[in-house]
Amino acid sequence: MIETKRLVKKYGDTLAVDDVSFRIEKGEIVGLLGHNGAGKTTIMKMITGFLEPSAGKIYVDGLNIDEHRQTIQAKIGYLPENCPVYPEMTVVDYLEYTAALRGLDGEAAEDAIKYAITQTSLQPKALDVINTLSRGYRQRVGVGQAILTQPEILILDEPTNGLDPSQIQHMRELFAELGKTATIIISTHILKEVEAVCDRVLIIRDGRLALDSTLTDLRRGQRLLLSVDQPIEPVQRLLNDVSGLQNVELMEQRGKVFQYSLEMKNEEKLSLEMIAPRVASQIVGAGFALYEIRQEVRDLETVFREINVADVIEEGEQAHAA
Repeated sequence: MIETKRLVKKYGDTLAVDDVSFRIEKGEIVGLLGHNGAGKTTIMKMITGFLEPSAGKIYVDGLNIDEHRQTIQAKIGYLPENCPVYPEMTVVDYLEYTAALRGLDGEAAEDAIKYAITQTSLQPKALDVINTLSRGYRQRVGVGQAILTQPEILILDEPTNGLDPSQIQHMRELFAELGKTATIIISTHILKEVEAVCDRVLIIRDGRLALDSTLTDLRRGQRLLLSVDQPIEPVQRLLNDVSGLQNVELMEQRGKVFQYSLEMKNEEKLSLEMIAPRVASQIVGAGFALYEIRQEVRDLETVFREINVADVIEEGEQAHAA
């Protein structure tokens, strides 16, 4: 559905996006994450055709955006980071104006406006001047114009910005419903939002793609957590014989219970599910008390922090070398 190939964007000497490639399939809801200035908004603007890449290619439904810009833009609903509404207009006037820009008129425009207002729960404010609305309601107007034509692709930059908890929950439900027929890219600083509505996450760090993973794979982790009644030395000696394990590290001790993390070798084509029974067999066979063995479960916040801590370490090493 959406594919970027070695995407690059430069602003003078500043490299905002650096060799980013990914593919998003039809019907996916993808979270685009990264710190301010990481390149998220620039990537979104290039996919919408608002910005031209300095290098690389963008394809939507197999069409090259360089050659089919208007055709692709007709498929996209876009909410920029700073919600572009005209403050002197009423909500209905603004949506009518947006419908006209989209080539809708008459009954088709009326139906589209009713749909947008209903989906974003704007009925109580439909005749109000936008300048009188709270930030949350203005944000809903922005989402309304993005979904006006029920587009095949929705690109939403900070869509829940300024919303209260009940409004955020409503938006989550709306995105889940829209995701049944549309491909959605959501950029947000709220990691819980991504975990709540997205199938997959792309993390951008310093203009580069640092992670591309489904939420299911991300949560699984790549380590086993083991709790036994023995200290590190005998456990390490015992588990040295288990094929596929790379490292055994003591995480914590609580009384007579020792908890370890077991890391796999990357070159071994063995899953954690295959290694766990071998570890358990070794532990029990040696007469150790096995309290627990389970696969590590990580949340998005943990992964995001790990990626950015690695970035800080890398920058420090580069500065030291210089």
